[in-house]
Amino acid sequence: MEYVTLNNGVKMPILGFGVYQVSDPDECERSVAWALGAGYRLIDTAAIYKNEEAVGRAIKKSGIPRDELFITTKVWVQDAGEKAAAAAYEASLKKLGLDYVDLYLIHQPFGDYYGSWRAMEKLYRGGRVRAIGVSNFNDARFVDIVLNNEIVPQINQVETHPFFQQTTLRQAMDEYGVQHEAWGPLAEAKFGIFENETLVKIAKKHNKTVAQVVLRWNVDRGVVVIPKSVHKNRIEENMNVWDFSLDADDMAEIAKLDRGRSELVDHQSAKVAKFLINWKAHD
Repeated sequence: MEYVTLNNGVKMPILGFGVYQVSDPDECERSVAWALGAGYRLIDTAAIYKNEEAVGRAIKKSGIPRDELFITTKVWVQDAGEKAAAAAYEASLKKLGLDYVDLYLIHQPFGDYYGSWRAMEKLYRGGRVRAIGVSNFNDARFVDIVLNNEIVPQINQVETHPFFQQTTLRQAMDEYGVQHEAWGPLAEAKFGIFENETLVKIAKKHNKTVAQVVLRWNVDRGVVVIPKSVHKNRIEENMNVWDFSLDADDMAEIAKLDRGRSELVDHQSAKVAKFLINWKAHD
């Protein structure tokens, strides 16, 4: 496993396992158990995924020492605000069966996320969480929260894949020393990513799968990735990216695939904002 070092000195695995849309408790617990068995140590969940309990059960049953794991969860829009976010953190800890999480994120740039950030700063200063950050913040909102708060985020987790490479946002994150983390690194298997001629050619060149090439592309760029799967063979395949690297020609070819816009969830859309604001993590 390779690691990145966050701007507060905390080390984080560069490759992890995501559980978005794995809502069936048994399937989620089983998938996380497979991931831990395959060597993953970063597990990414969220209150809105409604599977924190299943993740917690898999962690407990694994027997892996807590200090070897890096667990991420997120506060949802419904719980935005200083008091609500603090309460949401405690609720997530209870569901996960943990004393702390390694990374706590503001999941969406909607609602009183400034209040949420104040709560997270208090959790961080109190040693209740090892790192704090944001998710789905575009370059303008990202710079806004950086410049108007005492603690600079450690992470910005955003949609990132070959068709949306986040070049402008990445420049801003690099400027402020904030780690880039990719959700949807395989474009949720959409847009013909696994049949893309460029990616297939590069995969054949390295005797790897397209998925492995795309994950290695992000790793080689220093981007943390959290691919999701509920299939044991694919979970193991996604971890098998340490025996090759992409060369300059490969990277240049993949750079040409960038469409420069969201392909999965456009957070600048009023329709998307309305949907996310009305989505409930709990009653």
